[in-house]
Amino acid sequence: MDLIVHPWIDSAAATIGVGHWLSDSTPTAQPVRCHSHNDYLRNVPLLEAISAGCPSVEADVWNEDDDLYVAHRHFQLEANHTLESLYINPLLGIFDRQRDTFSCGREMPCHSPSTVNEPLAGVFESDPDRPLVVLIDFKTEGNVTWEKLQRQLEPLRRRNLLTHFNGTTIVPGPVVIVGTGNTPFDKITANNTYRDVFYDAPLDLLADASQIWPNPNRAQAATSQLPDNCIEQGVLPSNIERRQVRTYNREEIKVSDKYNPYNSYYASAHFKKAVGHVWGSRLSQEQLQRIRAQIHGAHRLGLKARYFGVPAWPVGLRNHIWHILIREGVDVLSVDDLRQATTWDWRKKKGLFF
Repeated sequence: MDLIVHPWIDSAAATIGVGHWLSDSTPTAQPVRCHSHNDYLRNVPLLEAISAGCPSVEADVWNEDDDLYVAHRHFQLEANHTLESLYINPLLGIFDRQRDTFSCGREMPCHSPSTVNEPLAGVFESDPDRPLVVLIDFKTEGNVTWEKLQRQLEPLRRRNLLTHFNGTTIVPGPVVIVGTGNTPFDKITANNTYRDVFYDAPLDLLADASQIWPNPNRAQAATSQLPDNCIEQGVLPSNIERRQVRTYNREEIKVSDKYNPYNSYYASAHFKKAVGHVWGSRLSQEQLQRIRAQIHGAHRLGLKARYFGVPAWPVGLRNHIWHILIREGVDVLSVDDLRQATTWDWRKKKGLFF
């Protein structure tokens, strides 16, 4: 694994035994529902997330000087931090090295990535059918950045590594590319016979508020007496008005009709903008309904729900929100601290500040 890691990490990171812990942990890494937010800021972008078990990573890209650079802000651009050097080339190296050793889940070894119409194992040996999602946030003008991305994805495309739409169905691959930010939706849908970049749909506009959604952990008996906490149980008495719950308008219904698994993969929203500010240490019942409506709306369309911008502090509040989101069925947690998200039992952290 050192041969894969060292070409694109700086000398400081290379001195801490990165290759050693990757080779030890990657074969046994168990994928969990986490998304490596601002993944490029880590000591070893991409590989650190894979080793922690995160099957989703994020890269902010800037079209500059005929290349795609990866950075959070424009002033942070560095010559050796490009999409190719941090993500595409490492992915090619990973699949080149593992293709003859990982099982493809069909009682046969993996074939060469150049072989068409054959199963390929993903990056997780413990779950070879789990794809790795690369979320690419367009920071510069969408159309020009799109054309540059298409060219840079060609090596992955030639080796049959990309999940794609073939005009009738989704053909799974070990890598899923998702565009967000300034990604032009019309460019994604322009080709009706082949797509290998999918959209990050607006989660807050897809909310299914057609009913009051119950707590998924509580069974609701149809003949039971009206509970004290009627909203939590999914029952509305006559004196509680439905205006408390966000509902569709005609424009939102049209918006939701645009997105499906053939053009989109994630449905995402900024937590505070979509759910609201969390006062105190717990989410309100109205906020729980918003979360449930949004997640149900995404799942109704076959998309995976994701929130970003979850408060990182106090830690107790963050843990509470993480617990609620997982309970309600969110598909990935967008996290900055991989260790706490994947190794701590953060559900036990009940206090606000710990």
